[in-house]
Amino acid sequence: MKSFFENILWGSRYMTLLAVWSCIIGMTLLFTLSAIDMGKLLLEFIDVYFLGHDVPDFHTQVVSHVITAVDDFLLAMVLLIFGLGVYELHIDKIDCARDNQAAGKLLKIESLDDLKDRLGKVILMILVVAFFKNVLHVKFDDPLNILYMGGGIFLVSLALYFGHKAGHKAEPK
Repeated sequence: MKSFFENILWGSRYMTLLAVWSCIIGMTLLFTLSAIDMGKLLLEFIDVYFLGHDVPDFHTQVVSHVITAVDDFLLAMVLLIFGLGVYELHIDKIDCARDNQAAGKLLKIESLDDLKDRLGKVILMILVVAFFKNVLHVKFDDPLNILYMGGGIFLVSLALYFGHKAGHKAEPK
């Protein structure tokens, strides 16, 4: 009875395939939707700059769309990293990727901490991009807004600094 129960428990790890496939589907959707949005933006750009149609504040709209696309691409990468990491941790190593130079360190996930570190860095970048997108819409009509902006930029810089420091472990002398 104990052996039967342990086999069921061990086999239940395959339920994580639901998370893996869901991440891959979500990643595919985000990459596709972002690419389509960038294609639409290209058509709008051609319409405004080559066909002469006037769109008020078009430059800000373009920058906002590009930042949104970068944000979506980063989120798609989070889903990819999470899906691959869960597969590697719970199911099996992806041998064809480990032998491929292009895979780099992306698939060298040996523990939950490795997965957490990789996801944390990409999520930090998503937050930086989201902050940057919101900066585009700040009105500098009040000195307090300028102070808040400076504080926000300082905090984002601090987060990036500590994120970078955490990635480089101190080497013994």
